[in-house]
Amino acid sequence: MVETAKKINSVALYSSKKNQKVSQILRQLDEISSNLGVKVLYPESSSLKNKKGLSDTRVKKEADLVIAIGGDGTLLSCSRRFGLNGPPILGINLGNLGFLNDIAPNDLTNSLLDIVSGKFIIDVRYFLEARTNGILNKEIALNEIVIHSGSIAQLIEFEVYIDDKFVYRQKADGLIINTPTGSTAYALSGNGPIIHPKVNAISLLPMLPHSLNTRPLIINENSKVLVIPHKKGFLSFDSQSNLKLKKDDEILITKTKRRLQLVHPLDHDFFSACRTKLGWSLGVPVKET
Repeated sequence: MVETAKKINSVALYSSKKNQKVSQILRQLDEISSNLGVKVLYPESSSLKNKKGLSDTRVKKEADLVIAIGGDGTLLSCSRRFGLNGPPILGINLGNLGFLNDIAPNDLTNSLLDIVSGKFIIDVRYFLEARTNGILNKEIALNEIVIHSGSIAQLIEFEVYIDDKFVYRQKADGLIINTPTGSTAYALSGNGPIIHPKVNAISLLPMLPHSLNTRPLIINENSKVLVIPHKKGFLSFDSQSNLKLKKDDEILITKTKRRLQLVHPLDHDFFSACRTKLGWSLGVPVKET
């Protein structure tokens, strides 16, 4: 993570939802930005349609910061649209867990004042991409790519190779290939390891494997993961898109060269987020420092 002192002159407001909570935050952001002399942009891909929207391309060129209003799903959608070598993204959390969204509505004014004045931390994350039979898919994933059967309680058999070396042949409901960002998302529900964002790794987690000795596997982030399913299935990107797979398709998964920049307040702490959002230390008195 890198502390920065870059002043913010323009912000783009994005949400994939439109409800009373989002509208209330939107009005608050409009008022704060106006008082600070910060230009507000509205992407046409956003659900916030009260003003004429700009194309995503123009937003990437003109915005110093994109603010995603909602839960982690909203920030994932925002990241896929604007995050590839685009402006940094700040998340305002209206969801339940919100590991990627730092700012709570109650802290919005003070946090935004600091961030606009350049008092924030940049956290660089990477995406995963997939090639099917040598052809690059247009979809990318910040959290995880999942290969699955597409049916409840139905196994899919697949082979896994890492850097051209055979690893195993497995029967399971599917396979989760996730980044450290995704270790606190879908992979967490599969009892996968929590990986600190600074750890340069990719995790492979079989879903409900038909085996008593299968464990998650953590590999270097620069590794090439080849998965060959031996029946029809699906390829999922952050649970937001599904592509059909044919039997014996070859899926090559690697990290992208392009990066996402997340904005955090100066007091951001990953372990504090774990305690708050995952219920660590419940019932244990906190020592004053």
